[in-house]
Order: sequence, then C-alpha cells, then structure tokens
Amino acid sequence: MIEPSMERENGALTAATTTTTAVTSPPPMASSPRQALVERLKDYGQEDIFSLWDELSPDEKDFLVRDIENLDLPRIDRIIRCSLHSQGLPVAAIEPVPENWVSTVDGRTMEDREKWWKMGLKTIYEGKLGVVLLSGGQGTRLGSSDPKGCFNIGLPSGKSLFQIQAERILCVQRLAAQVVSEGPIRPVTIHWYIMTSPFTDEATRKYFSSHKYFGLEPDQISFFQQGTLPCVTKDGKFIMETPFSLAKAPDGNGGVYAALKCSRLLEDMASRGIKYVDCYGVDNVLVRVADPTFLGYFIDKGAASAAKVVRKAYPQEQVGVFVRRGKGGPLTVVEYSELDQSMASAINQRTGRLQYCWSNVCLHMFTLDFLNQVATGLEKDSV
Repeated sequence: MIEPSMERENGALTAATTTTTAVTSPPPMASSPRQALVERLKDYGQEDIFSLWDELSPDEKDFLVRDIENLDLPRIDRIIRCSLHSQGLPVAAIEPVPENWVSTVDGRTMEDREKWWKMGLKTIYEGKLGVVLLSGGQGTRLGSSDPKGCFNIGLPSGKSLFQIQAERILCVQRLAAQVVSEGPIRPVTIHWYIMTSPFTDEATRKYFSSHKYFGLEPDQISFFQQGTLPCVTKDGKFIMETPFSLAKAPDGNGGVYAALKCSRLLEDMASRGIKYVDCYGVDNVLVRVADPTFLGYFIDKGAASAAKVVRKAYPQEQVGVFVRRGKGGPLTVVEYSELDQSMASAINQRTGRLQYCWSNVCLHMFTLDFLNQVATGLEKDSV
C-alpha cells in the first residue's frame, strides 16, 4: 500500500391559404465548411478533418460539423500537448518511491492487522465507504465486444466478473453487520458507483437488470458514464473513423474525476455520508472489494489517497510502476516502456529489491475531499 439528435429541423409546414400549403426546407449545407469553424480547427492544427469534404453528402457534412462542434477543442488540445510533451521525459526526473511510504504485508504486526480490520469494518458499518468500479472498457482483448465485467472467465461456477464483485460487496456488508453490531443486527449498505462508457453503458445496465443486480438492491447502484476523447496519431492529429466522423475512445481511468463531478455523484456521496472511496478496475478477479483492512490502514495513516501495489516479479515484467516525478515530487505511475534497462534492473542495496518495484494494479483508496479537490482542479484547468 502506498499513502500518499443529432436533431435537425427537416422542414416547417406553413399555411399559405385555406386550400394550399408550402413546405420549406432548411438551407443546404454550404459547399465548404463554415469559415469560423475552419479557423478554429486551424488554431489547433486539425483542419485536415475537412480534407474529404467535397466527397460527403449533405447529411454527412452536417454530421461532421456537429461532431466537431461538440468537442471542447481547447481542453483536448491541452491534453494532446501534455501527452506529447511527457514523451521522452528525462530519466533523471524519476526517483524511486521512499521505502517508508510503503507498508508491506510481511512488515506489519498482527496487532496492526486486527486494528485496521476492525477500524475498516466499523467505518463500513457507519455507511462511510463508497465503492467506485472502473468498467468503461470492452473485452476486445478477451475476444468479446461485451463490457469486460460480463465476461465469463472460465470458472466452474460460470460467474462473471460483475457477479463475483457484487457477491463480495454482499459478503462485506454481512460481515460488517455481524462484527460491529452490538444489539440486533441491522442491514449495512455499501453504495456501488459503476463507471461505464458510451460503448458499454446500455449493455451494462441491461446485464445487471437481467441478473436482478446479483442480490444487491437496485437503488444502491449508480451507473455513470466516463467521457470520450478523439483518437490521435503520434503527431497529435485527429483520426477519422469514417470520412465524416471522428474516431473516439473512452478517456481512460483518469476520466473518473470529471465523470463523477459532471454526474453530480460527488454530491450524492456527500449526501449519503460517504467519506472514503474504494476505487478499482473491473478486470481483476482477485480484487478484495471494500477491503476493511486497507480502509482501516488508510484511515489510520490519515492519507488522502493510497494504492495497493504488487511487488514487481522481475525487471522485464511489463507493468507500470509507482515513482516520484522529480526530486521530492509527486507520486505517479510510469509504464514499463518509460524505464530504460538500467533503471528497470537497478537494485536497492539496502532491501535487495528492485528500486522500481511497486507495480500499479489499479486498486486505490481516496477521501471524498481528495476527489472533490482533484475534480475541481481539473475543471479549472479544463484538462
């Protein structure tokens, strides 16, 4: 664990006389894109979008214009430039995570484990923990176009990832009620916030509904969609899915902050009395959803954010690792491709472990205050 409609008017019917009518149609799309829109795209080096304009039908031209007008071009441009700038970051700007920032399983006492476990269960019993599931991706690498959580991973039970995780929430709810209740056992509810994407939202909702929410109450689950971003080339140019539409993809796990804020779910969490948020990725069959020990550790350390990590097995293992950006800088994750061979193989002489050994497996804990702070900061920066 680390602290730290396209809707357009098709015409208007107007009465000309008591016996005749006239149908008026909207003006045809101009033979060239509106100059103001072209100039906007030029400002961001994306005017090539219109390279096939003359070959498009009027409806296709209309679709393309609306597709572009729906983009937050300044924000997208900043994201692209930031991404391109981060490539080739000097190796010297990366430092290992300090050892005293990490609590290892074999380095903690039984007393600590017991204390954190009870502290976490009490917090869950009091309704102060919410769970956010990151599940906007499709199972394309698994050979399926369905949401990843629907995927049957080959267990004898035939259970999907969604079902396994829902049943773990049910289990923790029962455990908290049994362990903490001093009088009659009362029900405990952990609210589950499930982030989908435009590509998985409908299928995910239908899947949960058809399976009766796997025993959970329908009103303890909130679905919300992450945003999308245009796909770009290595040079930052927009990629076209068709001659009249941009290729788009979900905006990644980092989109969760803006998505929670835009959907007003941060306010929803506050109204429910939630103070801590367990956040994880769907494609993890071993995840301990709402882990009481992790929650208790997090609270005990007074952290604003934390992550469960797994020790990297060998230097060439293809997994992102936690590092510090710059001397005394913030924690971040770098991909294995960003570490040269010497850094990936460097050994901490005191511990005998790899210097860069703490791999990111997308298991996080946040305070609600931290989520609000990040979401507000991103909104101000429009990034």
